[in-house]
Amino acid sequence: MDHEGGRVMELNIANLKKSKAFTARPIAKTIEWGDKKLTCFVRPLSYHTAVGDIATHRGADPLACRIAASICDANGKAVFTVADITGEADPEKGALDPDLTNLLLIAIGEVQNLGKTKASKT
Repeated sequence: MDHEGGRVMELNIANLKKSKAFTARPIAKTIEWGDKKLTCFVRPLSYHTAVGDIATHRGADPLACRIAASICDANGKAVFTVADITGEADPEKGALDPDLTNLLLIAIGEVQNLGKTKASKT
C-alpha cells in the first residue's frame, strides 16, 4: 500500500501489459491522394513518437519527425525516415509531396485522437 492507502503495482512487463501501458497495433487508414487510394498504417502515440518529439527539440523538422515516427507498415516497421520526407535522403527524388504530407498528418491526427472526447462548449 502507498501512503494514501492505494495499491502499489510492481513495475514489470506482465503488470504493464495488464494496465495497457503498451500501445496497440498500428491502425489501417485509407487515404485518397489524387486518383489513388492508399492504405497506410498509423502507430498510436508511443515510444516512437516520443523519440521523434525529442529529435524535434534538437532541431529536426517537427512534421517530418511526426510522420516518420507514426507511419509504418502493418507490422509496425517505419516506412519513412525523416530524410526521406524532407528529401535529404535522395535529392533527385526530392521531398514528400505536400498533398500527401497533409493527408498523412490528417490520418495521424485521427488515430492519435481516437477515444478522446471533446470538451463541451458551455
